[in-house]
Amino acid sequence: MPELPEVESVRRALEGGLTGRRVCAARLLTPDVVAHPDAGAFCAALTDRRFAALSRRGKFLVAALDDGARLVVHLRMTGRLLLVPAREAPEAYTRAVFALDDGQELRFADMRRFGRLWLLRAGEEDAFTGLAKLGPEPDSPACNAAYLRTACARSRRAVKTCLLDQGIVAGIGNIYSDEILHAARIRPDRPACSLDRPEWDRLASCVREVMCFFTEKNIVTAEEYRRTAGKEYRNTPWLRVYGHAGEPCQRCQTPLVRTTIGGRSSVYCPQCQR
Repeated sequence: MPELPEVESVRRALEGGLTGRRVCAARLLTPDVVAHPDAGAFCAALTDRRFAALSRRGKFLVAALDDGARLVVHLRMTGRLLLVPAREAPEAYTRAVFALDDGQELRFADMRRFGRLWLLRAGEEDAFTGLAKLGPEPDSPACNAAYLRTACARSRRAVKTCLLDQGIVAGIGNIYSDEILHAARIRPDRPACSLDRPEWDRLASCVREVMCFFTEKNIVTAEEYRRTAGKEYRNTPWLRVYGHAGEPCQRCQTPLVRTTIGGRSSVYCPQCQR
């Protein structure tokens, strides 16, 4: 699943080509990709609207329209947003197509059909997307040690499970929670209530540093993004634990261990993360 760094990469790659463009027509090949409103109202509300800006919140992309409405997109497991010339053959699993006034199309493709689109009209209360329930961004001043300690310190949940909770911190998923906890030298299955103040300090620092590091490493140009059809990200060479079970820890050479926490795979170093 794309996490914050990958979604930010998509935003940066699409922003320049999308901002200011007018939607000439909206077409849904798979109507149930739209979670709100109904398919007909969704297409009608988008037609003849211009994209004013493209932002990100956690793992969500939010396109502001010129009438104050917002198009909200969550890629989930396999969703991709593509900005391509209309003459190009559609990608496999294309679910929605938005024809633009410059001869391009914004397409939403999703093999597993978990991704969702929402259209929130100007002034409409958002009771649909979950955006209002998100915690602070990892690089926000609000996401500090005192905040994390207050939000999690009484919980008996594994600290990794707390990091995956989008209501605590927005944008962290399975990949970067492993990387953060390895950097902070904290075992992922530790109950959050067992962490002491120095560990909360380290964790807060690593949340910011790891997420900022991978966000910058994942940057691609619009051309690169188009050439790879949005399928390639750049995190792999920099991952120290995720996907490396059985390999030596880069810090101490102890073999990394894979376990399951809350139904999610997790990799850690039994020596560094005691």
